[in-house]
Amino acid sequence: MTDQPTARLRPTVIAAGLAAVMLAAIGGCSSLLDILPGGGVRSRQGQSSSLVAFLYPKGETPPPVDNTVPTLHLPLRVGLAFVPAANRAGPQALPEALKNELLEQVRAEFKGEKFLSEISIIPDTYLEGRSGFAALDGVARLYGLDVVALVSYDQLATSADTRASVLYWTIVGAYVIKGTRNEVQTFVDTAVFDLGSHRLLFRAPGIDRREQGTTMVTSADDLRGAQQDSFRSAMQDMTANLRKELVAFQERIKTEGTVRLAQKSPGGGGGALGAADLGLLAALAALLGAARRWRAVRARR
Repeated sequence: MTDQPTARLRPTVIAAGLAAVMLAAIGGCSSLLDILPGGGVRSRQGQSSSLVAFLYPKGETPPPVDNTVPTLHLPLRVGLAFVPAANRAGPQALPEALKNELLEQVRAEFKGEKFLSEISIIPDTYLEGRSGFAALDGVARLYGLDVVALVSYDQLATSADTRASVLYWTIVGAYVIKGTRNEVQTFVDTAVFDLGSHRLLFRAPGIDRREQGTTMVTSADDLRGAQQDSFRSAMQDMTANLRKELVAFQERIKTEGTVRLAQKSPGGGGGALGAADLGLLAALAALLGAARRWRAVRARR
């Protein structure tokens, strides 16, 4: 015959045992998170494209820079393209639609410049299969380009559990508690080349770094969104730096004569223009613009 007090104690003992097991499990996870700095790393993703690897895929040594002064025929036809990714087989946080969006923003920034006749966006698939300046020369013939701007990038994204992630043991916690930290670091670099001489004219970098807290359920989607937003921010930073480098490049032309400028004729040829000639043309254009505005004001009166 079973002792009734003992029978009544059994559910209590079982419940206490389960509670002890749960506390031990949670305590074990907490101890593990204490050991790992910043929490346990859940995932790490990296993607990049290398300008050097694209131009010199076999590890060739770049040729020495000669003393030939390259000639730019104004107005320029410029191509914009991303350097093809080193590994296209893995997950891509930079899909083709986003690439086009980012390059369109760069094109819009410089579209009104008088020294540019056209800015063409080149799909990076046109640069695949071949590499080096041979690939660039083929694209130049296809689009009739004078200059190309190549955008390379390097992005590292990590997702790590914090100490708060122990609450993921509950169903509600996985949806509500932000126990995961996503971190994204992005670097982009734009190099501008004269296609006639293969000379690097100037370059401009852009960077972005961001962190966010997220839940276990939304972590993957939030990380993807952070990666794409980081690309957008880095490209904006690069575009601002590209504007500054362009101004500095124009100054070097005037003071150092690193590049020879020529004006395209209707037949495709061109005559050389010195810094004084360019200054005179700019002043004349400003005077004509002021005269047109003055006539418009008088007409309204």
